[in-house]
Amino acid sequence: MHPYQDPTRCLDDRVGDLLSRLSLAEKAGLMFHTMIIVNPDGTLHEGDAMVASATDLVAGKLINHVNILTTGPVAPRRIAEWHNRIQALAESTGPGIPVTVSTDPRHGVIDNPAASAAAGGFSAWPEPIGLGATKDPDLVREFADIARQEYVAAGIRVALHPMADLATEPRWARTSGTLGSDADMVSALLTAYIQGLQGPALGPDSVAAMVKHFPGAGPQMNGEDAHFPYGREQVYPGGMWDYHLKPFEAAFAAGAAQVMPYYGMPVDTEHEQVGFGFNRGVIEGLLRGRYGFDGVVCTDWGLVTDAEIMGTPMPARAWGVEHLDRLGRIERILQAGADQLGGEQCPELIVELVERGRVSEARVDVSVRRILRDKFRLGLFDERRYVDPDATARVVGRSAFRAAGLEAQRRSLVVLDNDGVLPLTEGAAVYLDGVDPAVAAGYAEVVDDPARADVAIVRRAAPFEPRGGGFEAFFHAGRLEWTADELAPVLQVASTVPTVVDVWLDRPAVLTPLTGQAAALVGSFGSSDEALLDVLFGRSPSGGTLPFELPSSMAAVAASREDVPNDTADPLYPYGHGLII
Repeated sequence: MHPYQDPTRCLDDRVGDLLSRLSLAEKAGLMFHTMIIVNPDGTLHEGDAMVASATDLVAGKLINHVNILTTGPVAPRRIAEWHNRIQALAESTGPGIPVTVSTDPRHGVIDNPAASAAAGGFSAWPEPIGLGATKDPDLVREFADIARQEYVAAGIRVALHPMADLATEPRWARTSGTLGSDADMVSALLTAYIQGLQGPALGPDSVAAMVKHFPGAGPQMNGEDAHFPYGREQVYPGGMWDYHLKPFEAAFAAGAAQVMPYYGMPVDTEHEQVGFGFNRGVIEGLLRGRYGFDGVVCTDWGLVTDAEIMGTPMPARAWGVEHLDRLGRIERILQAGADQLGGEQCPELIVELVERGRVSEARVDVSVRRILRDKFRLGLFDERRYVDPDATARVVGRSAFRAAGLEAQRRSLVVLDNDGVLPLTEGAAVYLDGVDPAVAAGYAEVVDDPARADVAIVRRAAPFEPRGGGFEAFFHAGRLEWTADELAPVLQVASTVPTVVDVWLDRPAVLTPLTGQAAALVGSFGSSDEALLDVLFGRSPSGGTLPFELPSSMAAVAASREDVPNDTADPLYPYGHGLII
């Protein structure tokens, strides 16, 4: 037994011993955290045009931090079986360093390969912005603890969440992943979130929280997203730089293990105008210097290599350093103070940088030590290397967890307006648009003609401006108001029968045209038909309040400042609005 294999040794001794035994190639492999596909039957993926094979990544490139991607429904048991297979592959490779498996959020309804996965077999909760609508740290802690139990059972040990970003720019496509617009409330919820995932200290029963996107990704110019060249600028016209740091300060106090900087580059600040992953002043100066953070810093995905995703050419998000070649980009990332490169799989370039004398091996060792430290703390070298698929099937999605998620969905719903129609009467004749009749049949008589109904229930997603196909189609950006053609069917129903309109607020929609037309307005954030109907029919009380304001017009949005919370003139509904029924 080598010292690093001895669980009775102290952490620093184990890390130091293993580090001393690693080749430069093995160290370089540790510094990459990339996507990997889980086959539906739990076998290892053989590779395709988008994602490399598991064997090539783990045994060939010696990469052993992977973010799982499921291209269709995959039962949690199969994820566990896949996990054990990839751990066996890693154990037979070199020094046998265990794989760290991570995931984007996978307990909500949004399925975006760049940001989150739908719940599938995991318990279903509202999106993070819905947790923000509850404004209840205890509920958020319960959610994160349940997510922890489900993740650990399936072998997932790093959560690429929570987002500490603030929803200060209404048009931003990532709003649904935030906890809201108010820094103090988000800080309280974020603290509970991290405590639920990690516990009092990172250990064998923890999931490491990778908090993102430092130093706060909310204030995107014109609300565009920094995945794309037209959204690379981050701006602070209201001078609120420090305001966006407050949730991260709470995350550090809560012991967050890891941090991800964003793609965006700051404009007109004291910092260099380059993407945060390349920005030494932000990572070494602010994150490590001012805040003393010594955990793992992993860049956001794809800063180095141009790619094609879902048929869409995607340039590397090397904003501000586009002129550098791949070697130069990695050199800048390491100089900035990052430890891992997200979404990349080119460890040979770090080896080349060291061999050319452009990066010292001592600098590599600094990052590898941090990375290994978390693997040991999570118990991956000891009792947590493999999981029991039978236990996974019992734990993930168990009835108590699903019930807790459904209750959170109910509590996140916000009743915005009510002219007296709510609560609805059980057994009433109801016309439906966007609601499953099979679910509604448990509450009312479903009719197919609004003229025969006592009330109508209409569900709509918030409006957005389609930007293109492929990867870009997953991001809802641009306008927040419906076109006349989009509104017409809803207004037609509302002119025929008293109508309850529920809007899925993945962003703060402009609902002005519906006021005075709909008998009641509701905002939801990833709630099932059952959760909605429970509230509408009075089986559960309404209790959610808005986690951001709802603007009255697009003109008000355009005139607002990207970094200032709740900054639109004469909002239709202010932050914190919500009626009790």
